[in-house]
Amino acid sequence: MLASRAVSWTVDEPGVTLAAFVKARTDVPNSLAKRQITTGKVFVDGVCVTTIDHRLARGQQVELRVHAPKPHDPAKEGVLVYDDPHVVVIDKPSDVNSVPYEDRETGTAMDLIRGAWRRQGKAATTVPLHIVHRIDRATSGLLMFAKSKKAEQGLAAQLRSHAMERTYRCVAHGMVTSRRIESFLVEDRGDGMRGSTTRLEQGKRAVTHVEAQQVLRASTLCAVRLETGKTHQIRIHLSEAGHPLVGEQVYIRDYENAGGKLLTAGRLMLHAATLGFEHPITGERVALSSELPPDFTAVLERLR
Repeated sequence: MLASRAVSWTVDEPGVTLAAFVKARTDVPNSLAKRQITTGKVFVDGVCVTTIDHRLARGQQVELRVHAPKPHDPAKEGVLVYDDPHVVVIDKPSDVNSVPYEDRETGTAMDLIRGAWRRQGKAATTVPLHIVHRIDRATSGLLMFAKSKKAEQGLAAQLRSHAMERTYRCVAHGMVTSRRIESFLVEDRGDGMRGSTTRLEQGKRAVTHVEAQQVLRASTLCAVRLETGKTHQIRIHLSEAGHPLVGEQVYIRDYENAGGKLLTAGRLMLHAATLGFEHPITGERVALSSELPPDFTAVLERLR
């Protein structure tokens, strides 16, 4: 498992790109500096920036939040909810990466799966794990991997055709109303953050279906269905609608600038609750679900 630690610097050379600045301050290869930015580990004046060519101004504070090993926590092992010769699905805890993003990074969902296989007395290192989709480090819930190339191709085709069913539970700031949100997402909306664009030819179409389920204190419990699956799609769409998720640390600038008061939470209040797909080999329909984890329900109870 990994814990966060941070180091920060003040910009003294205006106009330098974020990638060049990080590389110079950390003395790491250019590829690693870029990966640290694109995977959300670099913050400028407290805001996560994932654009490598973002230009810095004199006096800005750049912070690199990296991860260091921390003691083993059995509660963060995750649970295998589905496992056959072709497909494996884990109930991923929050604060765990889906896949490794840094050299020698451990404690990812892939490691948790192999650890579960070892405890079951199964081969843990000889079975391949092919990435089908990912969920954010801060998000908990159902995450799937293929165990063969044929299974990977079949599942990827379902993702592309939007045949795979994925629903999430989340808590968002304010009074959310049920709606369909569609926009075109880009990696940089103009200020170094991912977001929507009016230049349709530059963005990727993203559709999110939001169902308001319960009014909470200054927030709303929602069920969200993904029609498409773009990076941070739910987080961006609800934030741009004026309802950033509780526990959000990245997509909060517009809300704070509008005078919104952020609710506190020890985690991002987003959970991948259901996963439905056609088995890529047998053709049978598979429907899986995951209960809200204790760290989610604890915040939920506090807001009721």
